[in-house]
Amino acid sequence: MKTFIQIMKKEVADYFLSPIAYIVICIFLIITGWFFFSTFFLFNQAGMRNFFALLPLVFAFVIPAVTMRLFSEELHSGSFEILLTLPLTLGQIVAGKFAAGVVMTGAMLAPTLAYPISISFIGDLDWGPVIGGYIGAMLLGGSFAAVGLFASALTRNQIIAFILGAAICLTLTLIDKMLFFFPASILNIIEYIGADSHFQNIAKGVIDSRDLVYFISVISIGLLGAHTVLLKKQ
Repeated sequence: MKTFIQIMKKEVADYFLSPIAYIVICIFLIITGWFFFSTFFLFNQAGMRNFFALLPLVFAFVIPAVTMRLFSEELHSGSFEILLTLPLTLGQIVAGKFAAGVVMTGAMLAPTLAYPISISFIGDLDWGPVIGGYIGAMLLGGSFAAVGLFASALTRNQIIAFILGAAICLTLTLIDKMLFFFPASILNIIEYIGADSHFQNIAKGVIDSRDLVYFISVISIGLLGAHTVLLKKQ
């Protein structure tokens, strides 16, 4: 546990010692803030529905940008081999870097807490869906971080890692919106694969075990994939 925390702390520190964290957080806040407040007063409703509706699409690009360097940079510089000589297991390394990605997700979301707080002063805000939305956002962010980590483990090039991660995350976000492309016999499976519907269920304040199992499964598959790829590179 101690080594896992040390890796996480190192990666988080690396984020904030470079412009990466600040640039990504600023871009995230500008995009979500603009689209949220540009339509908020049009609907005349005290709620966060528009913010959470937009979040999966934004996360599909922002989270891979956060995770693209986690292994690609190590593989490119040769420091991954040095990392393996330390008294660490590969599982601890993967888990520590994943946790750093989740912490960055939380750091991006933290400033947006000002949105519901501000709304609560001008209207009667239902906090149930808001709390559910943030829980769902962390689960979604963790899922996309695991996918991004897997993409980063596949290549030494950070740009390629970003493109691969964003492509997978975007597919998970949009696939349940394109059901008309698939035969009726597999529609239920395709619909379940889509991340957006699971996230929106939780964002409504409905905590369903099927949605939790989905996000836990995506995280597990992403981390297992990263571990397997890196194991072959040892």
